[in-house]
Amino acid sequence: MRFRIRPVESTFYDLFTESANHLVSGAAIVARILDPETDKTALAAQMNDAEHAADDTTHAIIKLVNSTFITPFDREDIYALASGLDDVMDYMEEVVDSTALYGVTEFPEAMAAQIQVLQSAANLTAEAMPRLRTMKDLQDFWIEINRLENEGDRNHRRMLADLFDGNYKAMQVLKLKDIVEAVEQAIDALESVANTVEQIAVKES
Repeated sequence: MRFRIRPVESTFYDLFTESANHLVSGAAIVARILDPETDKTALAAQMNDAEHAADDTTHAIIKLVNSTFITPFDREDIYALASGLDDVMDYMEEVVDSTALYGVTEFPEAMAAQIQVLQSAANLTAEAMPRLRTMKDLQDFWIEINRLENEGDRNHRRMLADLFDGNYKAMQVLKLKDIVEAVEQAIDALESVANTVEQIAVKES
């Protein structure tokens, strides 16, 4: 039987939870792009602040792992998880920033459903992070994230079909496609986070 000697270092788990909570806040900001009355420039500034806060948490994780002799789980997995969470926030910032820069106020019909997928996946990720302490009850998390990602793929295809059905002007198609793709990338990045969690759980079981 193999035994692992791991410290009870709660700071890592607290920081991963904090990082995932930033994603919940970010996804809520993304949802506000659907309101045509929202000041998109102000929204982009708010998202920029949220992204900087998330960056601070990521840097804190990296600093901690670099200064800790024995980590709660493998260093490469800590780096991968921190980087994956950071990627999600970056894509969400791209969504909001592009919306403001392009002056977009109307979206394909399936965008509301797609952003709901994004919010659901972000919420599940935030709920899962504290369970890294025990590595228990995580399987439902990555299974549900995979299901949501598949739903996101279907929404994505519907939006692309909508964009290219002739109802949009060419320049509008280009602008909307950038935003649609960034939402899809954020959802894909959340699935990558779930995959990393699964890999960690398997290693530590």
